[in-house]
Amino acid sequence: MAKPAVSRSAFRGLFAFYAAKAHHDHNSEGENRLLKLFGSAKDIPDGLLQRWSDGVDLLNSETVGRILEPRAHQIAEGKAQYDHASDFLRTLLRDLGQKSQ
Repeated sequence: MAKPAVSRSAFRGLFAFYAAKAHHDHNSEGENRLLKLFGSAKDIPDGLLQRWSDGVDLLNSETVGRILEPRAHQIAEGKAQYDHASDFLRTLLRDLGQKSQ
């Protein structure tokens, strides 16, 4: 399989960024939820990362941000829970698919 266009480390960095934001906001529970996903992101399948790369190529970065940011805030606020980073990524891909239609 070809190397994913987005690296696993870069995707993990998204969780680290939002965990740092939760820490800054004194939201330790949200930080812990995001750090759990950070840890599980090391096991995201290559095919799923490739689908993410392909999906975001169809949209501009502002649209992707408008999809990603609210989902990350939902995790931090406890309004959404994911057992694994792959589950979060599948949700984002579904949202991307709806935006690109």
